[in-house]
Amino acid sequence: MKHIFVINPAAGKAGKASLETDIRKACAGAAFEIYYTTAPMDAVCYVSKCCEAEPDKELRFYACGGDGTLNEVVSGMYRYPNASVTVVPCGSGNDFVKTFGGADKFLNIPALMQAEAKPVDLIRANDRVCINVLNFGFDTTVAKTIPKVKRKPIIGGRNAYTTGIVTALLTAMRTRCSIVVDGEEISPGRILLCTIGNGQYVGGSFKCAPRAVPDDGLLEVCMFRTLNHIRFVQMLGTYTAGKHLDDPKVQKYLVYRRGKEIVVSGDKLMFSLDGELIETDQLKIDVLKGAVRFARP
Repeated sequence: MKHIFVINPAAGKAGKASLETDIRKACAGAAFEIYYTTAPMDAVCYVSKCCEAEPDKELRFYACGGDGTLNEVVSGMYRYPNASVTVVPCGSGNDFVKTFGGADKFLNIPALMQAEAKPVDLIRANDRVCINVLNFGFDTTVAKTIPKVKRKPIIGGRNAYTTGIVTALLTAMRTRCSIVVDGEEISPGRILLCTIGNGQYVGGSFKCAPRAVPDDGLLEVCMFRTLNHIRFVQMLGTYTAGKHLDDPKVQKYLVYRRGKEIVVSGDKLMFSLDGELIETDQLKIDVLKGAVRFARP
């Protein structure tokens, strides 16, 4: 097996020399490469070229960054059966690995090299894929805010998502759209937010899809109707803890479905795919069951 470490130098501690030192120590005697990304979507091109160049060799890619880095690595390799992927978490959120016990479990590089790779699902959205969560409405304003503040003191870093929420409270409480899940229209015309989860967490600490299982062939659709600021703040703790699906006080504002095909339509809607933003009038979403092999310790 060849081990290929894709490092996003802009993500958290990924640019530190200590990470490369750890990699070289763990890979002594093994076939490996280290690649530093240079621009957005660079990892997609690099990873796909690696897979095309060695189609008969077992390749394991290590996304060294946050969820955006993992998204790019997965986008580049998921079509190739000789490739698997795992994560060396260096981002501020590291949301996808929380579904598998948290970032600390993925910091042991030798253990990752020996870990078994098992199939997990992907979310396909038009011609893009994501592995963790697709969200829109209130959440896309949050996602737009995070890059602007993530390196600022106090309001950035692990607090960047909370800063994004405060910004969205002031600017993005109503989004007009149509949401159809497996043929059923579930939106009332205007919504607060909607998350479509393969993983359970978003934004560093918010358990948005607590029942999500990344290999069950189903997506978790959680939509909140519009509500006032006071009620939103009152429910935020419940949402953060992942208790919103079972809290009777929340049910009047919540629509929850599990499905395989979702169509979202609206006028110039902004969507976040693992934190990466796209704008379109319609997004056709489905699940690619077992589309990628993910190694977890």
